[in-house]
Amino acid sequence: MHQFIKLKSSRLKTLLPLSFIGVVALGGVFAWYSLGDNRGYAPDQPIPFSHKRHAGDNKIPCQYCHSDVDKSRHATIPSMNVCMNCHSVIRQDSPSIQKMKQLIEQGGSFEWVKVHDMADFVFFNHKRHIAQGIACETCHGNVGEMVKVEQKEKFNMGFCVNCHRDNPLNPELKASTNCNTCHH
Repeated sequence: MHQFIKLKSSRLKTLLPLSFIGVVALGGVFAWYSLGDNRGYAPDQPIPFSHKRHAGDNKIPCQYCHSDVDKSRHATIPSMNVCMNCHSVIRQDSPSIQKMKQLIEQGGSFEWVKVHDMADFVFFNHKRHIAQGIACETCHGNVGEMVKVEQKEKFNMGFCVNCHRDNPLNPELKASTNCNTCHH
């Protein structure tokens, strides 16, 4: 009986650390696989802003507000002055518009919460994609139907590489899959 207990104890001494290592490794694989998966992320913004109303119902093109997207790496968040181009005459009685107007008069601005974010080690250039005719919806989803913008795609390497290899919108347009295309 004593030898049986000793044998069990010896197996436990081996199995426990191996089990622990297995669980940690499995957790690491899950974390790596989930990296960049912020699908469904839809943070509250300083004021409610409906892309559905602006881009969908009123058919305002993305580039009206995100004006430098075709000239820059970044899509840029529009200044409140861009909002006031219309809202100095439209829906002036809205509490959100009044709040914005007051902030502008005081020299302040909103801090918008970024929804779509790439990892720091990825170099993504909006300008290149716009120049190739890639629609905003390809990566951002149908924002014109979103009252509250949310991340629709899993912004990981697989998502980008699949598009680079086999562009569903233009099969003749295949971008480089060389590592330094996106990683500098």
